[in-house]
Amino acid sequence: MKVVGSLAAVVLLLLTTLVLGQANKKAEKKQKPQRPATGLAVKENIATPIERIKALPGFEVELLYSVPAEDQGSWVNLCVDNKHRIIVSDQYGGLYRFAPPAPGEPLDASTIEKIPAEIRAVNGMVWAHDALYVGVNDYEKKIPSGFYRLTDSDGDDMLDKVELLRAMEARGDHGVHAVVPTPDGQAFYLVCGNGTQPTEMAATSPVPQIWGEDHLLPRLPDGRGFMRDAVGPGGIIYRVSLDGQTFEAVANGFRNVFDASVNHDGELFTYDADMEYDFNTSWYRPTRICHVVSGAEFGWRNGAGKRPAFYPDNLPAILDIGPGSPTGTTFGYGAKFPARYQEALFALDWSWGKLYAIHLEPIGSTYKATKEEFLTGAPLPITDAIIHPDDGAMYFTIGGRRVQSGLYRVTYTGSESTAPASVQPTTNPQRELRHKLEAFHGKQDPAAIAAAWPYLADQDRFIRWAARVAIEHQPAESWADKALTETDPAKQVEALMALARKTGVCPQLRNSETPPVDEQTRDKVIDALLAIDFSKLTHEAQLTYVRTLEITLSRFGSPDQARLNKLIAKLDPQFPAPSPELNWLLCETLVYLQDPDVAAKGMALIASAPTQEEQIEYARSLRMLKTGWTPELRTAYFEWFLKAANFRGGASFDKFIEFIRTDALATLTEAEKVQLAAVLARQPVRKSAIENLGAVFAHRTPKEWTLDELSAKAQAGLKARDYDNGRKMFAAAACFSCHRFGNEGGMTGPDLTAAGRRYAPRDFLDQIVNPSKVINDQFSAINVVTDSGKVYSGVVVNLNGDTLVINTDLTDPNAQVALDRKSIESIELSSISPMPTGLLNLLTEQEILDLVAYVISGGDAKHELFQK
Repeated sequence: MKVVGSLAAVVLLLLTTLVLGQANKKAEKKQKPQRPATGLAVKENIATPIERIKALPGFEVELLYSVPAEDQGSWVNLCVDNKHRIIVSDQYGGLYRFAPPAPGEPLDASTIEKIPAEIRAVNGMVWAHDALYVGVNDYEKKIPSGFYRLTDSDGDDMLDKVELLRAMEARGDHGVHAVVPTPDGQAFYLVCGNGTQPTEMAATSPVPQIWGEDHLLPRLPDGRGFMRDAVGPGGIIYRVSLDGQTFEAVANGFRNVFDASVNHDGELFTYDADMEYDFNTSWYRPTRICHVVSGAEFGWRNGAGKRPAFYPDNLPAILDIGPGSPTGTTFGYGAKFPARYQEALFALDWSWGKLYAIHLEPIGSTYKATKEEFLTGAPLPITDAIIHPDDGAMYFTIGGRRVQSGLYRVTYTGSESTAPASVQPTTNPQRELRHKLEAFHGKQDPAAIAAAWPYLADQDRFIRWAARVAIEHQPAESWADKALTETDPAKQVEALMALARKTGVCPQLRNSETPPVDEQTRDKVIDALLAIDFSKLTHEAQLTYVRTLEITLSRFGSPDQARLNKLIAKLDPQFPAPSPELNWLLCETLVYLQDPDVAAKGMALIASAPTQEEQIEYARSLRMLKTGWTPELRTAYFEWFLKAANFRGGASFDKFIEFIRTDALATLTEAEKVQLAAVLARQPVRKSAIENLGAVFAHRTPKEWTLDELSAKAQAGLKARDYDNGRKMFAAAACFSCHRFGNEGGMTGPDLTAAGRRYAPRDFLDQIVNPSKVINDQFSAINVVTDSGKVYSGVVVNLNGDTLVINTDLTDPNAQVALDRKSIESIELSSISPMPTGLLNLLTEQEILDLVAYVISGGDAKHELFQK
């Protein structure tokens, strides 16, 4: 498309949901794109030149080698052998070996050796115990995917012997990936995506093999059919014995983890993928850093079934990153970098061309994390990185999917000290406690119940998890009565969840050998829940209470009508609740129970919910409700679908909305269909961005606020603010459409959840008033000029061979254009922010202050800024 001119100024103020405001496009049109002085040879078969790569100050990047695709393919993995030579793998071919070149020198192609071992499609590898252990993911099925060992059989210093230690069924990119040594060096972690069928696991697995879908209401499959038949446990990280014979599931519930790394404390971390088709739905989960503890479940399920972070039968990430395609990870240990980067976890994003430095800080029994963009490029399909033990430099590759591949080196040339940082293990009482509880995972031990039970109500979520998993590994008959009679309600809800999971079987996993439903246990669990005073539970315990009931009903089925009526009487007064998370669980549970009051309450929540994610979640649950509807409520419900047609989301978004409506139609009687014929026949009208913002800003006269004016008002008036109005303004100004905040919002702009820790009020206002002053590299656009003279502005979201895919509207993941890299004349970074100017000009002073307080507080209604 050609770059186009601007609209009227008042229109600009309302086009918040557009990635490039038309005024920005006008500015870019005036700046005729110039070919970079360095001459980006996009038509030649060379890797991305270093002029297109931006590293942190003090770090220097060298392009060592552009891989000839016809001879050596596309490189995806790196490791170092026993002589410190670098081994690389071609995604669709074999292995190569070379010594790192001298400082400042490129890699001489003549020094690259082809390893003779007949192996291909290596997606993970490590040198250990005089052998190269590899994970093969060959979705072309020329050799079995699985876990292999390569050795030198004749002493000629060449790997030639190939042993398949365990074949595994895998499909697509989501298969068998990294091989990582365990901290004691006596086993390996094998990282597998959700396209890998679970292999035979030992009874000593830390993960209790009692997983299930656990959806109380039918979940929606992916609208485009992606992995529709895949069920839990999703991606798994195994612990594998050195001989490859014993596989133990350490953690599961991942989507498509590619790599993992162990820190000096012996703790495992991975970088898991999102599902871009889910953008702007309630079940979307961004790419994230996970602390992989013993027996963990991270909640991936197909389609709309993904478990949100607040589900208690699921552990949260320690850091949400954003949209992307995770590849390699490595700690900076041994790097000749400043100490901060020696201790960092480096996480690679293939599609957005990012190499993040993740900085970890212990908190309780786990860690908290912050991210820093260490290195970025466009395009930069980065696949793997290592720290070389000799020169202390970082080496990384780009490639994959047959795109142009290259090898790079990163060194530090700044003035800070690069003296080795301490890598001595550290610990704290909470982590030691978690480890003591984890020692019971995977085995039956009479001491486990007494040791774990006191910690079922611990404030540390990871300790609670370790305690419950320890109990779930013990025979249910040894602790069921204790769970049913526990007098501490906070402990009891966790114990009852364990009992429901241990004794119930997910319907999707039932077969002819599964014992019949234990109705007696079901009724005992429900009666115990009914006896708990819900109002005296903490918010977290309330979530566990409702989720425990959901799992019980899902695995055991419905009890008698008398108990169903008691459950309705128990939960109906709690709905609606103060938090969207609790409303999520209560709404779907009460719909399952067919509470006649939930129609009116649910529709009121849809009307008041500030984000499309919340509205979608309530609408998803209400689709299965058959009772309590009046003609007015039914009409309002189906009118909501006309509104939802103007929501924006991922590639499957429209199908998800269609599926919700189709299921809702199936609940109508013939008489209701006749009664609602008019609204059911109406077709949605696509609205402009102005119309879609609604009446909040109607008939207002814009005011051009200045930074100094707003900053002064914030300094004087940022107290006793209105939390609800701040959240309303965040949504009304369409901030949620691009920015993640908590568990809601888009991912095409910076995550603002922790903005209060990064910005003072003036700095935050400066980002809005002057969006192009400092542009976040992760979300900066590029200008691509083709040889026909067309200019495309957007971000690179995918590559495949010579095809470059650009998203031209970050609020619409479907707005993409595919370009042949041989037709591209030049690529350059845009100097104009994707966020338009003037976003605050239709807001009043009080609305702006409420919005600022909402963001600075991190969305905490109890923050001092809202105290009256």
